[in-house]
Amino acid sequence: MTLLIFRLLWGVVGSSTARFSSFVRGPGAILGYLRGGWTGIGHNPLGGISVIALLADTALQAGLGLIAQDEDGIYAGPLAGLVSSDTSDRARAIHEVNFYVLLALVTLHVGAILFYRLRGRSLVMPMITGKSVLPRGTPSMRPGRWWAALLCLGVAIGVTRWFIAGAPPFGP
Repeated sequence: MTLLIFRLLWGVVGSSTARFSSFVRGPGAILGYLRGGWTGIGHNPLGGISVIALLADTALQAGLGLIAQDEDGIYAGPLAGLVSSDTSDRARAIHEVNFYVLLALVTLHVGAILFYRLRGRSLVMPMITGKSVLPRGTPSMRPGRWWAALLCLGVAIGVTRWFIAGAPPFGP
């Protein structure tokens, strides 16, 4: 949940290539990419769909986990008491199945990274650092600020703690 919240925040204030506004594209851009007509830095239009699918499915998985309760009633998500037992059971069932959907999306994403690596382009360090060696004539990108990343992380940790522990984000 912390990583999800961090990535959502970073998608608004992060480096120019991490921002949703730079890679969430419409159907025309996606078709143009599939026809070989896309040039740019950062996520290509199909990669943008992959990121959005991963984030949406991770949000679904986290949300279901917050309200799910196991069959024995030993483990319950921190918000399970806010929903009926039937709703919690349905959430658990969907949560269990959705794990495999999420696993498939992660596998697809990692597979795309390996595909680009085999084609001679490493994406791992640019994904981590937000920096890449660009061909001449390519428009430059604006890197993210380290303090903005720390602020996003702090907010993400605080929100997660508040949801899961029910404790104030800062304090005893």
